[in-house]
Amino acid sequence: MPVLSRDFYARPTLDVARALIGKVLVHETAAGSAAGVIVETEAYIGESDPACHAAPGPTARNAPLYGPPGIAYVYLNYGIHYLVNAVTESEGSPAAVLIRALEPLEGEALMRRRRARGTGRASREFTRAELCRGPGNLTRARGITLRDNRTDLTGRGLRIEDRRLPARDVAWTPRIGIAVGVESEWRCVAVGSDAVSGRVSRRER
Repeated sequence: MPVLSRDFYARPTLDVARALIGKVLVHETAAGSAAGVIVETEAYIGESDPACHAAPGPTARNAPLYGPPGIAYVYLNYGIHYLVNAVTESEGSPAAVLIRALEPLEGEALMRRRRARGTGRASREFTRAELCRGPGNLTRARGITLRDNRTDLTGRGLRIEDRRLPARDVAWTPRIGIAVGVESEWRCVAVGSDAVSGRVSRRER
């Protein structure tokens, strides 16, 4: 399947956030391969965006944001969840798209085992829609950790593919799960997907 090129990511972040809806995130590990259709994204753009990790300026943690487009920026959120982002725009312009939710496509049994681990729940108790609903849940289901930080998304192990799936209608809403920058309608969701986290109540475009 065609892997998205670096040029795909080297564009305005909002354009990339929209274009990623319907693309397929693939992660190949020693435990197996898992893939899912991206149905929810959020854009974080530059040092002027108070919710972006680049707001304080360059640091060791946010260095991938300032690097080349098409690189994975993975970080630990609140000491609990790993979150995965695709770096966008030109090198030196810190911006990224957070991948917030997926619809499982391949490797569902593996994702169920990963989600159930340490929860006290049986793998069968997770509905298909909730396996990768929310950015922390999807990284757990996919086995994405800090080891994947700075991975080239145009490579093989962790990558995003264009499988020419049917186009999805989308809606734009304010970003969720943050305390600042909530006025920006920079969250893009696939309308009608039950894997989307949070409510969808704003305008479509």
